[in-house]
Amino acid sequence: MRPLFHPAIEDVRPGAILHALSDPCRAAIFARIARAGCVEACSTLSAVGDRVIPKSSLSSHVKVLREAGLIRCERHGVEMRNHSRCAEVEARFPGLLSAIMNAYASQGDEGADAVPSEGPAASA
Repeated sequence: MRPLFHPAIEDVRPGAILHALSDPCRAAIFARIARAGCVEACSTLSAVGDRVIPKSSLSSHVKVLREAGLIRCERHGVEMRNHSRCAEVEARFPGLLSAIMNAYASQGDEGADAVPSEGPAASA
């Protein structure tokens, strides 16, 4: 199996983060991972609001988030575990993630709650 690409934090660019979080569905997926710190399987992310995301779309969304440097994915058998990189991104671009996610939350977009600034997600 091909290794997954995870950019070094020095290579993460604000444009990639903005692109990744420009889609409300991806923002909701990222917010769920950030709140949990680690999500055991992608299938737990398949529901956003009252709709279910098809597996192919979910894989694409996760890939965009991973390649933007927002999450780290690890294979464990047939499962893919997703970890938030909030603390790393926050250290590199202070306030960027919270500003984006708070903007979604203030507009009432489904599932895109604010990213926690402390707790398990911040240390992941």
